[in-house]
This record gives sequence, C-alpha cells and structure tokens, in this order.
Amino acid sequence: MEEILAVPVFLKTRQLQKVFDTLIDSFIKDKVGLAADFLSVALAEALKANLLALVADGKFHYAGTGNKSPEIRNAAVRGDSIYWLDRKHNTACEHDFFELMDKFIVHLNESCYTGITGYEFHYTLYGKGTFYKKHLDQFKNNDNRKYSMIMYLNTDWLKADGGELCIHHKDGLQYIAPESGKTVFFKSNELVHEVLETTVDRMSITGWLKVG
Repeated sequence: MEEILAVPVFLKTRQLQKVFDTLIDSFIKDKVGLAADFLSVALAEALKANLLALVADGKFHYAGTGNKSPEIRNAAVRGDSIYWLDRKHNTACEHDFFELMDKFIVHLNESCYTGITGYEFHYTLYGKGTFYKKHLDQFKNNDNRKYSMIMYLNTDWLKADGGELCIHHKDGLQYIAPESGKTVFFKSNELVHEVLETTVDRMSITGWLKVG
C-alpha cells in the first residue's frame, strides 16, 4: 500500500497566493482580472453539483433588476435565475467557498489596501436562449459594491455554446468564455458588460466585494 503524503500547509498557501496574484496582477494591467484555476477542480465540481441539486429542488428564482422591493423582472433585459449562498445553509462546498473568499480578501486588502469588509454571492443559471443586456454592477442609490467577481462552473464549454461575458472597454470589446474554474474580477462601477445568449445551461457563482 502506497503511503499518502500530506501537502505542507505553507506549500498550499504559496500556491493559493500565486493564483490570487495572477487575478490581481491581470486586473491591474487590463482592468479585468482573470485566473483560470481560482476554483479548484474539486470545488468547482462540488459547487456545480450543489447548484444542480438546488435547481432540481425548486430553490432558484428569476433574478430582477435594481435593488427595490419587490424586484422588477424583465426577461427582455435579464433572463437568469439565482440562489444566494449563505453560511447558514451548512453546506460543505459553500463553506469551502467562503473560506477561499476570506483568504482572498485578506490577501487583496493586504496587497492593494482595498478596505473590503464584506461580500455577497449567488449561484447563477442561464437557461438556453437567455442573456443579460449591457449593465453596470452598481446601484444608482448604493455604491458599496466595489468589485465584481464571476466564477464559472461549466465543464467542456464550446464556442458554439455561446454565453460569453462581453466587457465593453473604451477601445473595444473583450470576450470571456465561461469555462469551469475560471474567475473574472473587475471594478463594479467602471466596466459595462453583458452576457451573450447561451445555447445550453450556463452556470456560475456571481458576487460582489463590498465596503460598509
């Protein structure tokens, strides 16, 4: 029987910081941070499985626009369904996700002095034929969302599947394929973006790093 050797904690930490730095450095360079493996394969698979179980259990609801209650749903603008992550769910993969985010925020605040004090994240499901038209991620009456993050859960994604994130820069468009494990990071009040129409179910975790 082969001996299973534990990976030293400092090595795990160093590898994680390297992924964090990849996301932050690409953000500083291009205003859009990208990291292909921010979510590990195991964590992405567990989160995807949990998302699908929640959908099957009828837990998702159509997303609205704005932050007024009740939310306004307009399928001509936005067609996704969502379910908020919460520590109270006592779900192992969500706990692991929050632990990862806590580590990232500590690293982000220490390296970039961003002053982030909280966050919120939800599962997102775009069904076949849905999209999200051009928008900013910050409300007109509330500016506490400082950074947007999107983490994809789609395995074996093909170009024909559509569903790309299209970011509108002043000098052109940037298209990002929603491939599993990939994470996107940008300022919530700066970049107009949209989700192009998808031809298959498109899954992700979407959220915001906040102050105040």
